[in-house]
Amino acid sequence: MEHFDASLSTYFKALLGPRDTRVKGWFLLDNYIPTFICSTIYLLIVWLGPKYMKNRQPLACRRILVVYNLGLTLLSLYMFCELVTGVWEGKYNFFCQGTRSAGEADMKIIRVLWWYYFSKLIEFMDTFFFILRKNNHQITVLHVYHHASMLNIWWFVMNWVPCGHSYFGATLNSFIHVLMYSYYGLSSVPSMRPYLWWKKYITQGQLIQFVLTIIQTTCGVIWPCSFPLGWLYFQIGYMISLITLFTNFYIQTYNKQGASRRKEHLKDHQNGSLTAANGHTNSFSSLENNVKPRKQRKD
Repeated sequence: MEHFDASLSTYFKALLGPRDTRVKGWFLLDNYIPTFICSTIYLLIVWLGPKYMKNRQPLACRRILVVYNLGLTLLSLYMFCELVTGVWEGKYNFFCQGTRSAGEADMKIIRVLWWYYFSKLIEFMDTFFFILRKNNHQITVLHVYHHASMLNIWWFVMNWVPCGHSYFGATLNSFIHVLMYSYYGLSSVPSMRPYLWWKKYITQGQLIQFVLTIIQTTCGVIWPCSFPLGWLYFQIGYMISLITLFTNFYIQTYNKQGASRRKEHLKDHQNGSLTAANGHTNSFSSLENNVKPRKQRKD
């Protein structure tokens, strides 16, 4: 295993250059194998978990979901606040920011971004809860791709570009996750569900986040600084892949549901004279039409 790790390190150094020494010895960052193993185990559970649960009763997990989502909400809020203050203290340049130009503020950003990397490991639990609750329809290509790729990408980010221009996407994503995990935490409480109205806007916020990240990353390409250009090109490509998948999710989830509801509404109007003539309406059909289908969770 040590020989394999040494070979990987040599390959990464040849491909990406020397690692940032400021994160040497940090938990999970010294070698890639633990991150790779965690990702492999995650994918195996995604594959085998639904098969294991097929003939078993779903678990409610209500209390633990409240605690889990509250914890991630608070962690995301902490990361967002720390990143914003770190960027302010370091006087970061929006257009392009190198990785060794803000002194102690850079170290503050690095410490917070390590938590951001580690939070991607914690977020594997999103999928595990879907499996335990038998919400397999929510384990989409988008969901698995996003969760599995982020942990691996941020291992490389933390080892080569752990501050500077890397801050922007993580800051926006932390803010979106405050809204998202607070929503899912509250939705775990049945009495709160009628008052939750902003899920649709979370997806819109995520799409806006990706577009803004592309714009800010492109600024670093047009007005370059000491931040490596290869990382900027990679981030633009990755953001485009997420925009494509999230846009497809948005269309499938919201536009089609809206069209379906309009069709049902038109059908009700066409049948209105018949129900009036009979002197009553079908109360069961009304209840069924008023029940909103559960929407897929995308992240």
